[in-house]
Amino acid sequence: MSEFKIGPLNHVGVAVPDLEAACETYRSLYGATDITTPFDMPDQGVKVCFVNLPNAQIELIEPLNAESPIANFITKNPKGGQHHVCFEVRDIDEAVVEMGKRGATVLGKPRIGAHGTMIVFVHPKDSNGVLIELMETPVGAH
Repeated sequence: MSEFKIGPLNHVGVAVPDLEAACETYRSLYGATDITTPFDMPDQGVKVCFVNLPNAQIELIEPLNAESPIANFITKNPKGGQHHVCFEVRDIDEAVVEMGKRGATVLGKPRIGAHGTMIVFVHPKDSNGVLIELMETPVGAH
């Protein structure tokens, strides 16, 4: 078996129906002061921002439209909720190959994610019901 393994937890993705309201919740309820400016990712169909914490981030994700992959999640969970957990990997292409060898279903092809680095998702059926995002470690991150 390959030496491949996941690296550090990068972020937890939380789908929300209203990004601004969610940011305010993290500010007023939890005292989070380091929240990035929201930005649109039209290719992914989402608007995102990050709540920066000492050891990881929370990625807040709002659907841009009804065709967004997040829109269906919000329909099923109107108040929002945990969408995915993201782990860093050294090499996204190696991760995709290893996931296949190990019997996991990779959803789609690697693409640029919100951190500007390559990502893929692993189907929740392969991870105890949790959607896993694998993200190539950003250059200079560690």
